[in-house]
Amino acid sequence: MSTATTREADEPTTRTGTHVPKSRIIFASLVGTSIEFYDFYVYATAAISVFPLLFFPAADASGALLASLATFGVAFIARPVGSVVFGHFGDRLGRKATLLGSLLTMGIATVLIGLLPTYHQIGLWAPAMLAIMRFCQGLGLGGEWSGAALLATETAEKGKRARAAMWPQLGAPIGFLFANGFFLLLTIWMGHDSTDPRHDGTFLTWGWRVPFLASAVIVALGVYVRVKLEETPVFARAVARGEKVKTPLKAVLRTSWRQLIQGTFIMLATYTLFYLFTTWILSYAIGATENGMLGIGYRQFLVLQLIAILFFAAMTPVSGALADRFGRKPFLIVVTALILLFGFTFNAFLAPETMGTGAEANLGLMLVFLVVGMTLMGLTFGVQSAILPELFPTNVRYTGSAIAYNFSSILGAAVAPFIAAWLVQSYGVAWVGVYLASMALLTLLALFATKETRDRDLDTLSDAPEAERVTA
Repeated sequence: MSTATTREADEPTTRTGTHVPKSRIIFASLVGTSIEFYDFYVYATAAISVFPLLFFPAADASGALLASLATFGVAFIARPVGSVVFGHFGDRLGRKATLLGSLLTMGIATVLIGLLPTYHQIGLWAPAMLAIMRFCQGLGLGGEWSGAALLATETAEKGKRARAAMWPQLGAPIGFLFANGFFLLLTIWMGHDSTDPRHDGTFLTWGWRVPFLASAVIVALGVYVRVKLEETPVFARAVARGEKVKTPLKAVLRTSWRQLIQGTFIMLATYTLFYLFTTWILSYAIGATENGMLGIGYRQFLVLQLIAILFFAAMTPVSGALADRFGRKPFLIVVTALILLFGFTFNAFLAPETMGTGAEANLGLMLVFLVVGMTLMGLTFGVQSAILPELFPTNVRYTGSAIAYNFSSILGAAVAPFIAAWLVQSYGVAWVGVYLASMALLTLLALFATKETRDRDLDTLSDAPEAERVTA
């Protein structure tokens, strides 16, 4: 057994050799991603139920929805930019400082969204400012995920890396539960009805702002937790060996471009599945029946989503355990194949003729559909924070994993709600499932082209030339 492998099996320590409690690492990786995803999903929910009414007036409801979803996608353009910026500092300065920066970027942008005037108050400046804040949200999340994943993987015990890495992944369902649960409680308390929204009602007047403003409190908690962190031992050892590079982006493009492509497409099915089930499905479920949608009440549907997301959360640790036992590649191949097959069931579940519309909609059938989708989501998402960092060497791991993760967000998440909405209007809901199946097929091809990473030693050197390295 190598020295590096022995170190990886040891309990995490700081640079000075001080013991770091595992509970602190778990909490720091979990609370940060929970906050970041909360901020992200607050916007996603508002993009369906609030912003089309207040920021994007149009001649018809479908036009306003598509305009709102377009700004939703702005964040996914920003995320690769954030991955490069925060990845650079994460590989140069360390994981801790970079995680703080990404958290503050996201949190401040979210709070400012809650303070924005609407279109009826300042005209076109309102959607323009909203798009800018959404861009900043994307920047923050572009650096957050990879840093949290590295915090978990680079401090994990040998043979338990996927189980440790699943903690930041739990931030996604937790953030979703808090964001959408918050909106649900507000709509009940303020009597908001999405099928007959009142612009002068309490919810659309000021209530929708509360979840955005509340982000300030939970971001402060996240900053407090992360300030107490130490650098990961794997990164500290890389610094001590003089392996840092001057320009991580240049180094990763030169030495690990194949891994960048593999990681991008490995995440593709996961992203497409998730944003179909959290963003597009909401618009389809509560959309007007005259536009070919289901006309289910917003509150009714949100309850179903919140139930289904519990299955996402439950399957995430299962994913980590199974990936440690059977390997990342074979496990993900099986799950992705199931996602592909699931895509061909959309018409059977969601067609208005099958599901029913309005008060006649079959909510039980919808719940089954959501539960199956979210179960698959937990299984595929839980292991991603292990396999993507394992593709890259330590001195470009932050940059490499962040770029792969966030470029995949453009291909699989940014356009998914928009494409799905267009497919429904043009060809019917069955083609949304075909779209998901095609993305799953691309992920399967990437998995077959990737080597197993379960037993890879994270204390690995970069292939970057000596001239590109800098001393600690």
